[in-house]
Amino acid sequence: MFKKKIMKLLWENIGRVSAQTAALVAGLGLSLAAPNVAFCQQEPLFTQYFFNSIVFNPAYAGSNEHLAANLIHRQQWLGIEGAPQTQALNVHAPVNDKHVGLGASVINDKTGASGFFELAGIYAYRFETGENSKLSLGLQASIGNWHGDWQRLRLEQPTDAVFQGTYSRWLPNFGAGAYWYGEKFYLGLGCPRLIEYDLRKAKNETEGLHAKLFRHFYASGGVALPLGGNEDLIFRPSFLLKTTNWFSKLRKNEAFRNIGAPTALNLDASLFIRQHLWLGGSLRIAANPNTSTGDAFGVWTAWCLDNGLRLGAAYDFPVGPIKTGTAGSFELMTGYEFDVKIKRVVPPRYF
Repeated sequence: MFKKKIMKLLWENIGRVSAQTAALVAGLGLSLAAPNVAFCQQEPLFTQYFFNSIVFNPAYAGSNEHLAANLIHRQQWLGIEGAPQTQALNVHAPVNDKHVGLGASVINDKTGASGFFELAGIYAYRFETGENSKLSLGLQASIGNWHGDWQRLRLEQPTDAVFQGTYSRWLPNFGAGAYWYGEKFYLGLGCPRLIEYDLRKAKNETEGLHAKLFRHFYASGGVALPLGGNEDLIFRPSFLLKTTNWFSKLRKNEAFRNIGAPTALNLDASLFIRQHLWLGGSLRIAANPNTSTGDAFGVWTAWCLDNGLRLGAAYDFPVGPIKTGTAGSFELMTGYEFDVKIKRVVPPRYF
């Protein structure tokens, strides 16, 4: 009973679960939004998303105006067996006359007996929109592998035909985004995977399970506000909105027009002290009126060294019903920023 309760809490929370794990939840007999349909948030989330923006918006490529790399590891829901673990590595830089930005991204995501691996190549073209601002339009081509080993599951019904053997499927995809930014502001809109796939089709209307890879949209924005009249103390509020519901009414299958995954909103506020130390806090909530229970409150820090190395960590405290089963989630992050042409490290950026 305790495991069923925890799985139900995971389902109701904003944190994402892979489509295969959603199938597991459905197979355990939990209530879904529609018969024989698995609904869930499928893409990884990060507390330190502003250091990893290229993952959800390809137009971010090259915006640092120099070669930049970032590696992040996230462990979700400590104390829960099979909880999500995610690693993301990305590299990007401007090229030629700096109108073009190129990048690459690798994501490895594992949840229970299922997982997702993706390799993406990114292209962005940037236009001057003012003396200190640019508009970047980005495209992404990726190949992802969705896989599951159902033999690792402990099922209440071991003979359930839905969860037998292994599953592996390679899926190509394309993404796009727009990113308008200056030294002290940014606004972005991205969709890293435009193509929706059926991961498992229902056999008929009365039996089987239909699991689907949904299209996710991300809207983001932030400003950097100097305090005290100088650059020694910068206040930076920002947000990230993630949803699967935009344009969902255009889907041919009526069952997928009302997706159970809530729209997630990350609100963040941080201080940048003497161009070296970031201190911040964040709140992740469901933006849907009917599912507005807070998901997590996070604290994070990052230290920017003079040689361009950046080290960071974050911890999320659950504030919803899931707190009865987990102590929270944590992230570890490292990055490097440097200028290739003049062989020197540049000052850290605010975004």
